[in-house]
Amino acid sequence: MISIDEIKETVAAYDSNNIHVGIFGSHSAEEAGIAAKSLGMKTFIVCQKGREKLYTEYNKHLYDEVLLLDKFSELMLPENAENLVENNVILVPNRSFAVYCGYDKIENEFRVPLYGNRCLLRAEERTAPRNQYWLLEQAGIRMPKQFKQAEDIDRLTIVKVQQKYNPLERAFFYPSSYDDYVAQSSSMIEQDVIDEEGLAKAVIEEFALGPRFNANYQAYGMDDLFSRFDFVGLDDRIQTNIGGILNLPAKEQLKISVPVVNEEIGHKGVTMRESKKELLYTAAEKFLDAVQAGYPPKMIGLFALQGAMPYNPETKEPEFVVFDVSPRIPGCPCVGPTSPEMRRLSLKYGREISAPLDLSMLEMQKAIELGRLPDIVT
Repeated sequence: MISIDEIKETVAAYDSNNIHVGIFGSHSAEEAGIAAKSLGMKTFIVCQKGREKLYTEYNKHLYDEVLLLDKFSELMLPENAENLVENNVILVPNRSFAVYCGYDKIENEFRVPLYGNRCLLRAEERTAPRNQYWLLEQAGIRMPKQFKQAEDIDRLTIVKVQQKYNPLERAFFYPSSYDDYVAQSSSMIEQDVIDEEGLAKAVIEEFALGPRFNANYQAYGMDDLFSRFDFVGLDDRIQTNIGGILNLPAKEQLKISVPVVNEEIGHKGVTMRESKKELLYTAAEKFLDAVQAGYPPKMIGLFALQGAMPYNPETKEPEFVVFDVSPRIPGCPCVGPTSPEMRRLSLKYGREISAPLDLSMLEMQKAIELGRLPDIVT
């Protein structure tokens, strides 16, 4: 395990006049580039051949330096990591970085300072020890009931299975009994969407029957200068192919026999009734306490608690039920232009805040000015 002290020593030796914000050329790279350049910061993007034109041609004005690799995973090679250090790069981790480069190498070999908590990235994996469910449990945040074995299913559930050919995405199905589980899973295996290995590791949980709200936040390493966290807004996901299926009338849906795939393809902004928003702040406080206790030093940077607001028959009130955690940039470009929180945060910080990543870059810029980069990296 790379020690935090080692990373802090590395970043302390950086040339403060030549810091580059590092971005992995995939999930959220445009957002990060825009936010960094809007504050006058230099940028460094890592791209994979065949997937680089969006960044190196159409949006080349957002990136000062480019590292083009045959495969994303090659970033873990010592010479490539050294390239980033020589360019004074602070890398902002996203989901693609974690999946393509691997947690073991990120935690044990990659000696490039990350904005955020590198050990927390692994907690996103549901099969990992002390994973996101463990954190939610430690935090005392309401989660859907989980079923350890399919034979116990006694209500509508959602089964979350890794797609067979796409490590970034999961396939889902919705059984309400064991027989239903067997029929649906067998069909998806036959159609080559999932495999037996993935199914054995799948999570089976009660379906939270309520409108979905993905709550997005920014946590600060320098909470003495900012605050512990800011709530930045809500979004929901547009997914394929379920989005297309749900666009059809019910009688037409019944004619279709295809496996449902919840693969994220877009985002849409949503808002919440103001009287319920305090639930989102309370959940964030509890989650940050759990992270600080279980994954020191703490949460740094953007994160999301993804959930729903089902009606609780006992309290007669909606409640925030969290079924997924993003312990890194959530990847929600709609939140900037659709969230009313941006105006509130602009007033709070005395400058325009137009997107969540503006807050990450604002903290990084302040850390550079004050010589406090070791406070925001691991």
